[in-house]
Amino acid sequence: MSTLRPALLTDHYELTMVSAALRDGTADRPCVFEVFSRRLPTGRRYGVVAGTARLIGMIRDFRFSADEVDFLRRGGVVDDAGADWLAGYRFTGDIDGYAEGELFFPGSPILTVSGGFAECVVLETLALSVLNHDCAVAAAAARMVTAARGRTLIEMGSRRAHEEAAVAAARSAYLAGFRFTSNLAAGERYGIPTAGTAAHAFTLLHGDERAAFASQVATLGKDTTLLVDTYDISQGIRNAIEVAGPELRAIRIDSGDLTVIAQQSRELLDSLGATETKIIVSGDLDEYAIATLAAEPVDMYGAGTAVVTGSGAPTAGLVYKLVEVAGRPVVKRSEHKATIGGRKVAVRRHKPTGTATEEIVVPQGVPDRQSHDRLLQRSYVAGGEPVDLPTLDESREHLRQCLISIPWEGLKLSAGDPAIPVTVVPAG
Repeated sequence: MSTLRPALLTDHYELTMVSAALRDGTADRPCVFEVFSRRLPTGRRYGVVAGTARLIGMIRDFRFSADEVDFLRRGGVVDDAGADWLAGYRFTGDIDGYAEGELFFPGSPILTVSGGFAECVVLETLALSVLNHDCAVAAAAARMVTAARGRTLIEMGSRRAHEEAAVAAARSAYLAGFRFTSNLAAGERYGIPTAGTAAHAFTLLHGDERAAFASQVATLGKDTTLLVDTYDISQGIRNAIEVAGPELRAIRIDSGDLTVIAQQSRELLDSLGATETKIIVSGDLDEYAIATLAAEPVDMYGAGTAVVTGSGAPTAGLVYKLVEVAGRPVVKRSEHKATIGGRKVAVRRHKPTGTATEEIVVPQGVPDRQSHDRLLQRSYVAGGEPVDLPTLDESREHLRQCLISIPWEGLKLSAGDPAIPVTVVPAG
């Protein structure tokens, strides 16, 4: 878990509302909050739900210690009544939402939090912090997986992110279809396969490329990857094969015009008898760069900065809004920020062939379901108790199936309409 306790992720203004609601008697009023996006990031045709299992684990551990309560009281954030309430805080409500790995679109109610006003409102910043980050990374990673056309992807972005965000990003990238991460904490915490090779520093340390390669091969054997672009790439490849032989597993290239270098490197490797040696490329790759390499003899991609920062969309744009109070729909009417009141249920409509055609979002109740509709929400927490969750690998497979189900136009990297339309039916 994060070194920062979940309760301290509460925002000041949330506790202001808690204190006022305790004083006026509305703190326990039954409420429903929904997490959704008003629009997708520019150029995106779908979003990816990620981070929900992480969030549920943090809500399970969401407690205010005595020291934290004292800090909030001394700082005037809460009064004595608020401090007493925080000291005994336990979430006792219900949480439902889309499965991890599910696709979402503008208006999709991807998470629904139900309970007393105060116990739900203190979770807003935590929920949005986790989901906005993880969903953004997963969407970017999914686009890279599509662009890679079945080739292997390694997540290598830890050095471009906060230390805890790096672990979460590795999880989201794996969920989206990346096969490996270089982040060992993510490997230990989530069971994600790890991979990596030596950096340029190791070659520079030895002052001689052959000596560096010989040391790495002596330690790890020929089933390793040698970084060949510290000096001259062609000579680096020759040195790698001279040291390791044609059985070398892979070379990595981290610079230059990869569309040209990949072809030249493949030809050189083949001429040296290393026909089975793989080519891994890295160096500021995003989905567009990966797509341009589709016709080149590249076997594996290493993506770093772009994937951990959402490839230009570092947040999923999700909001956490009150939609129901004591069974009565409530709406926000602010210009460009209006909401649709009432708790909602969503179904994904499909053709008999399995192709998704539409998402229908209706007020709470039994939707008018057709034969190929699929309910999108599931239970995560019931009466304050977490429900058994799918494994990360199961969620990964769920996303793979979802991407197969949308029309092929929805997988394009170019800007366009959402992959499928969403119809939101307002409460009557």
